[in-house]
Amino acid sequence: METLIGFLRGINVGGHHKVPMAELRTKLNDIGCNNVRTLLNSGNFMFETKQANIQDLEHKIENHISNSFGFPIPVILKTQKEISELIDDNPFEKINIHKNIRLYVTFLKDLPKVKLVLPYFSEDKTYQIISIKNKIILSVLDLTTTNTPKGMNDLEKLFGKSITTRNWNTINRVVDM
Repeated sequence: METLIGFLRGINVGGHHKVPMAELRTKLNDIGCNNVRTLLNSGNFMFETKQANIQDLEHKIENHISNSFGFPIPVILKTQKEISELIDDNPFEKINIHKNIRLYVTFLKDLPKVKLVLPYFSEDKTYQIISIKNKIILSVLDLTTTNTPKGMNDLEKLFGKSITTRNWNTINRVVDM
């Protein structure tokens, strides 16, 4: 059995695209996901499976829950090992963290087509991408100079909508669900 961590994009935001976590667990169990656990109300889940092809499983889960809830719900799966290794690498250790700094991990469904010179900075310099490795982007948001940063919009412009982003604290919590 492989332990996988799933991330849903665009659910339970501003009262739109509601997906109750209890229903999500039931829907995942219906298609053979075992020991399903959820974290927060934003589409973070962990489960065990015998299925080896992660892309096929992503597609199966995506279709089943999208049909169940009546709207498209993009799904990105990572192995628990991948997330544990990411945390163990301590990728933000050189960042000067203070109360206005936010650390983010963005998961891409596909390998990025765009090549950036890193670190990449948004036009207003409040957002920077510090690493792109495989299908994971690490970024830092500085709220010191503005409360309405535009840098996160850069992610969709650069990498499309087949992505989902979590803060570093959530990543640290999700691996131990």
